[in-house]
Amino acid sequence: MSEVRHRRGDGDGTEKVETAGESDHVDSEEEKVLEEKYVDELAKSLPQGTDKTPEIFDSALSGLSSRWRNWVIRGIFTWLMIGGFCLLIYGGPLALMITVLCVQVKCFEEIINIGHAVYRVHGLPWFRSLSWYFLLSSNYFFYGESLIDYFGVVINRTDYLHFLVTYHRFISFCLYCVGFVWFVLSLVKRYYMRQFSLFAWTHVALLIVVTQSYLIIQNIFEGLIWFIVPVSMIICNDVMAYIFGFFFGKTPLIKLSPKKTWEGFIGGGVSTVVFGLLLSYLISQYPYLVCPIEYSESLGRMTMDCEPSSLFRLHEYTPPDCLLPLVRLLGHDTITMYPFMIHSLSLSIFSSVIGPFGGFFASGFKRAFKIKDFGDVIPGHGGIMDRFDCQFLMATFVNVYITSFIRTATPQKLLQQVYNMKPEQQLQLFYALKESLEHRNILNSIP
Repeated sequence: MSEVRHRRGDGDGTEKVETAGESDHVDSEEEKVLEEKYVDELAKSLPQGTDKTPEIFDSALSGLSSRWRNWVIRGIFTWLMIGGFCLLIYGGPLALMITVLCVQVKCFEEIINIGHAVYRVHGLPWFRSLSWYFLLSSNYFFYGESLIDYFGVVINRTDYLHFLVTYHRFISFCLYCVGFVWFVLSLVKRYYMRQFSLFAWTHVALLIVVTQSYLIIQNIFEGLIWFIVPVSMIICNDVMAYIFGFFFGKTPLIKLSPKKTWEGFIGGGVSTVVFGLLLSYLISQYPYLVCPIEYSESLGRMTMDCEPSSLFRLHEYTPPDCLLPLVRLLGHDTITMYPFMIHSLSLSIFSSVIGPFGGFFASGFKRAFKIKDFGDVIPGHGGIMDRFDCQFLMATFVNVYITSFIRTATPQKLLQQVYNMKPEQQLQLFYALKESLEHRNILNSIP
């Protein structure tokens, strides 16, 4: 095999002969050193929310140590975020869904900006444009699925939308193919590895952000309680873990987050379980918060009016023998509670034991790029992704939990599927159902 050689000057009048392979190796080593240097510069250049504070707070809190100043600023903006969350709940499901979409876009932007900043030195073509294109096409697919599930009957009645409903998945796949072809055509020989790395980066970001936000929307449609309680549990766990760790933390929990302690982890977990039970008991009393969101044909809009299911009706339970003496001390032999509180116990355990690992995952990601926060949108806290890293994992669990243990087929959802059938299929279903009801003497018994 022939060997390609070239001469390289050493600067002292001599020349060194290198093979093409050796030259490529030198180039790759030089690029690697350049990349590591750029990552170090990236850590200094990206905005860090925990270090950025409004000037009014800097002057007002100048007498405090940095530790207590950060405590006060985090506390102020935590209460502001909780207040904003309550306002969104008051605004109803539409306000919550719009907020989820905005949060999704901002989280995606923060993740993609890191990737773009890391590889910007190489001038890779079309990375940001392709990333945003894939975000739009993914949202078209996922949110289109939600609209079809819950508003399929209304959409089908509109002629120009009927085509979009019938061929929604095909159109979504075509949109993805356009992005795929666009990426392949943008490949540059020298940067194959980096471009494919960024392609994977974009898809992982879509999996973490878009898929999870879609599941959050699904949870909202099951009833606001399935959104409010899990989100509040994560907030409670985060706040209480920080408080317990701040005042009592001495034992490190995990190397990825050196400031996390066992004291904060345990204190946050116990607080979350108690808080979850109390919040679930309170919210279960309001039909507006527990009824699923469905489209009413008679009203022509979304509605949350229903007869609460058995999950949200008080039941008496006989406590286990180990708890019976404690219950009798309160003057009772049974416990009266909402069945949903039992499910909330499962949610609170997950949010306090597994939920924090979403934060640990994000910490590992940030450490890989030597940055402290994803952004600086929220003073004392960081970026939007810094606040929602645990929420996304929780949303997936809630959706899986509802699908596995809670959800049952409702006439409304079944009818929406029936209306999507062809007329001859609807007649076939009608006669089959009529025959079955007559055979079981159900139809004949109706006066």
